[in-house]
Amino acid sequence: MPSDAHTPSSSSVVRRDTRAWRAQVWISFGLAVTLCATGLAWLPGQDLDRAFMVMGYLFCLTSAFGLSKFIRDNDRRSSDTPGWRFVVWGGFFLAMALTGWGLWRMDVQPVWKAYLAVSWLFLISSVFTLAKTLRDAHEADVMEARLQGRREARDEA
Repeated sequence: MPSDAHTPSSSSVVRRDTRAWRAQVWISFGLAVTLCATGLAWLPGQDLDRAFMVMGYLFCLTSAFGLSKFIRDNDRRSSDTPGWRFVVWGGFFLAMALTGWGLWRMDVQPVWKAYLAVSWLFLISSVFTLAKTLRDAHEADVMEARLQGRREARDEA
């Protein structure tokens, strides 16, 4: 009996990211965090500026993970309230805007601003990639568990 595209057969294969891709994603994220931390640790100037930038980077980091999850959760159907949508998107844009503003107004050499800006954008980019990779792995685990359950139910019948 042939199976249609919506019914997983016993020979269904769950697609997963390669080990090389997962390593690249984690290395990229670790490198971005290291570059940001190094830039902030050696940043010349006021301690208050450094503290502001650390808070800004952390705000951007956490809001990017939150936005990534929100977008993925609402991919096929909206499951969140309009208020939560505002909080997630607003938090992300506020984090990016405030961090960018703090970076722009800092009284440091342009080369420092460029370094901090590039490492910050690298961090945000790697966060979205890491969040997607983690979510893909979770969804693959769920799909494998469902397939295994169906195989066991079919074998018992």
